[in-house]
Amino acid sequence: MIPLKDNVPTRNFPIVTVGLIAANVAVWFWEWKTGVNKEVLHYGYYPCTLAGPCDPRFVPPDHLSWYDGLFTSMFMHASWFHIGGNMLFLWIFGNNVEDSMGRVRFFFWYIAAGLAAAFAQTFVTLQYSDPVGSSIPNVGASGAIAGVLGAYLVLLPDASVLTFFFLVFFFFWRHIPAFLFLGIWFLLQLWEGGFAVLHPELGGGVAFFAHIGGFAFGALTIGLVAKQRPLPPVKQWTRS
Repeated sequence: MIPLKDNVPTRNFPIVTVGLIAANVAVWFWEWKTGVNKEVLHYGYYPCTLAGPCDPRFVPPDHLSWYDGLFTSMFMHASWFHIGGNMLFLWIFGNNVEDSMGRVRFFFWYIAAGLAAAFAQTFVTLQYSDPVGSSIPNVGASGAIAGVLGAYLVLLPDASVLTFFFLVFFFFWRHIPAFLFLGIWFLLQLWEGGFAVLHPELGGGVAFFAHIGGFAFGALTIGLVAKQRPLPPVKQWTRS
């Protein structure tokens, strides 16, 4: 289930959303050039660094402190699929959330959403996993972007999202309501998070509870920080 576009215009060009995408892409190309695994191991965020112990087999001795890693990891990714999916979601949903609160406020709120997501994942990992699980580096913008999705759900539940569906060899696309698209996305995070809570390796390295925490942060705080409603969805889709 991949979003392609929504039907909500913006008042202004989403410069912060575009800037965040540019920053993430620039960091990714730097990782790709210098060695993804090497940079992830060094600049990733390790939950065990907040409350150890860390497993020395997985955590390099020159890793960053937990407070530095929280910020650097937010702009790093592990694969082309990882960066591509995250930036697609940020592009489609971020511009309208930015439009609701203004550029400067949106930037700091986005960073706060990423921090909230990381702490949510850290709490679950430290409570229910072992030193090996807490020594897996967390990277990616998906926690902060999950905050954007939570905010979008509150702001624009009746928007329409052109969505691409694929199942083995069958694929099609449909316009579906934003509340349905985001509701399904959130339920998938809850369901898949259940498999990863005790054994993070079962989740394929995905920090599902960062998604859940970020989404909850966005949904709960958008009413406090939004300065105006986004523009309403357009009635008819236009050809592009």
